[in-house]
Amino acid sequence: MENIVSSAKTDMFRIRINPVLRKQLEDVYGKNGLTLTDAVNVFFQQSLNAGGFPFEVNENNAEIIKAKAMARLMKELKAAQEDATIHSEDEVYAMFGVEK
Repeated sequence: MENIVSSAKTDMFRIRINPVLRKQLEDVYGKNGLTLTDAVNVFFQQSLNAGGFPFEVNENNAEIIKAKAMARLMKELKAAQEDATIHSEDEVYAMFGVEK
């Protein structure tokens, strides 16, 4: 199987990502001398090598993600209750990094 990490890159794949998450990922991978593009290509290569996800994806992972999301949501709801600022629909979409 060809190693896609070191092969020529002639195709483009675009994703949407939260800018804060992107910065954090750039910092993490940058410490290892990788760009986000390099990191994604490594992930894809490892997925091919493993014949699927290169790590275990199970209900526990989903439960941890849900718990963290719920904790964040509750924190944001509490902050919103304490702040009487009214935001437009467009502002809310922008705050959450969601496309309308």
